[in-house]
Amino acid sequence: MTPPAGAAAFLDAHGWAGAQVTPLAGDASFRRYFRVVDGVRRAILMDAPPPHENPQPFLDVAGWLNERGFAAPGIHGAAPKAGLVLLEDFGDARMREAVDAAPAEGVKYYEAAVDLLVELARHPAGPFAPYDRAVLQREAGLLPEWYCPAVGLTVDTPGYAAAWDEVLGHALADEAVTVLRDYHAENLMLVGAEERLGLLDFQDALAGHPAYDLVSLLQDARREVEPSVEAAMLARYRAATGAGADFMRAYHVLGAQRNAKIVGIFTRLWKRDGKARYAGLCPRVWAYLERDLSEPVLAPVAAWFDANIPPERRGDPKVLAR
Repeated sequence: MTPPAGAAAFLDAHGWAGAQVTPLAGDASFRRYFRVVDGVRRAILMDAPPPHENPQPFLDVAGWLNERGFAAPGIHGAAPKAGLVLLEDFGDARMREAVDAAPAEGVKYYEAAVDLLVELARHPAGPFAPYDRAVLQREAGLLPEWYCPAVGLTVDTPGYAAAWDEVLGHALADEAVTVLRDYHAENLMLVGAEERLGLLDFQDALAGHPAYDLVSLLQDARREVEPSVEAAMLARYRAATGAGADFMRAYHVLGAQRNAKIVGIFTRLWKRDGKARYAGLCPRVWAYLERDLSEPVLAPVAAWFDANIPPERRGDPKVLAR
């Protein structure tokens, strides 16, 4: 994890000459992060190398969020063509570790995260591409594309798309909101003494249904969310917004769609990108997926799964491929 070749000149140009640069953990993409320290000043250097990454969407979404009072990192400097961005440092306190350390007390962080989504839903969607039927269908297709071959299954792919087509109408918003798309405990920072929620990893934001980010939070692929917490937070969101039965149908359809997508993505990260640890997260995601598939609105999709992927073939693809 050495800084990219142009990092020193970039930091010099933005007033951080001679600062100490140390690596931070990366993520599932090609992006890398470094902490920049100069005396009492701290910042984060994002390396989003072209052509694999383009930091401009991150800059655009961060600006939109900050203009509306949400805590996205401030931008100290940017060279998008070089893939370099100097960000506000939100520190090291993440919601994930805070909840894991004290689960009973950690419910307050889920409440804060739900309240943030309530506020986000009060704003019309930003100038982002639509999270429409075609995108949802394409994402759901990652499961038969990557998972099924990895575990040795030949499945009815046209039937899969047809089943989803029957239910995705429930997941299309009448009034779209900004959907951050990766809203979960590892991307929420606790900033300052007041522990305000700082937002990360929102560069893929789209205009879509408000239930999507709630699913991302409450059916978290990276940490177990107890069903009782999920139920309580859904009740909190619905009480604040007046969301009714249509919203719950959208929640479960988007839950199934997101979890199917994640099973495909995590398998791809293992098979294509050599990131084997993601395969081990798939059993949790399958559990969420099966919970959503039990809902009546998803009967066509559930029938496809019953006919094509036996229960014993749903799990860690790395294990099942042996």
